[in-house]
Amino acid sequence: MKINWFKYAAPSTFYPLAGKIIPFFAWSALLLIVGGLYWGFFQTPELLSDQKQYYRILYVHVGSAWMSMWLYIVLVAWALIGLVFNTRLSYMMAMATAPTGAIFTFLTLWTGAFWGKTSWGTYWDWDPRMTTELILLFLYVGYMALQSAIDDTRRSDKASALLALVGLVLIPVIFWSVNCPDPNQCAALHQQSSMSNIEPNIRIAWLVTAVGFWMFSFMVILMRVRNIILDRDQHTSWVQGLDEVRK
Repeated sequence: MKINWFKYAAPSTFYPLAGKIIPFFAWSALLLIVGGLYWGFFQTPELLSDQKQYYRILYVHVGSAWMSMWLYIVLVAWALIGLVFNTRLSYMMAMATAPTGAIFTFLTLWTGAFWGKTSWGTYWDWDPRMTTELILLFLYVGYMALQSAIDDTRRSDKASALLALVGLVLIPVIFWSVNCPDPNQCAALHQQSSMSNIEPNIRIAWLVTAVGFWMFSFMVILMRVRNIILDRDQHTSWVQGLDEVRK
């Protein structure tokens, strides 16, 4: 049986679909995050007995950093689809993604500050990776502020989408800030973000926790986009029909 996925581009059909798959992402997020953090906190201490215990904050920091960048790419992808195909749901998905991306970016900076204090003796240094990550947080905040500053939803969707597209140039800058071809030219406190030299147990914990963060992001984004749909389509007959059913 062939499924017509394009029908879910309409908010009225996507709304019930999102409600059905949210529990899957919720349970997946819970199991993966708990499993990844348990593995990191309790299955690696013997392997790193010569190091201080503060390294464990990286089990949250690394996954958060990945999510902060990936979610911005997701936001831009939805915004671009909205600009090209003029689909309302795409703009709503971009709008729903921004707060989660901002939270992960803030979590990256917050956990990074604690790591920096114990490792480098300072909570903050104008390191290229720290600085560009802070700019990324400002981009998220700017996107959300622009969305709320314009009353006309069509104009706010397009204006914020253009801002997101312009900000996309920051993502490769964040990556190459510590991964430039010549390490001697990277004036960064951060080491290069390579997984090849990481102990396998730590790598497993990072990856499992990061996938858990992905599942959490999907769950929260879908919950938020359902609220956005209800807010924007509150005067339509299908939303009023939902209200009647709830009564």
